[in-house]
Amino acid sequence: MPRVRKGAARRRKHKRVLKDARGYHGSMSRRYRTALQQTFRAGVTATRDRKTRKRDFRRLWITRISAACRQRNIRYSQLVYALTESGIELNRKMLSEIAIAEPAAFDAIVAAAGIEIDQPVEA
Repeated sequence: MPRVRKGAARRRKHKRVLKDARGYHGSMSRRYRTALQQTFRAGVTATRDRKTRKRDFRRLWITRISAACRQRNIRYSQLVYALTESGIELNRKMLSEIAIAEPAAFDAIVAAAGIEIDQPVEA
């Protein structure tokens, strides 16, 4: 009788890889070798895109704050500088949420930073 080498362990490994590759197109979900390559690529992409998502959200928040500043005839950079100088520690996510949901509160934050608003918020 021939000697079995790593039979159970290899089957478990293959089943785990094929389970991770479920839903992939064509042979990528059925053949071990291509499934292994695709799951590796998927892991690389997922790692890269977790960092990209953080970057994209920060850009979105800055765009929203900038739009709120433009309505008040202020530049974004002026607002951020004034906030740091006055010691107001609000992150960009919260600042953008306030700018969207509570325009009056955003006006109060701008006033607390020491910036005078030339025109009121346009509805």
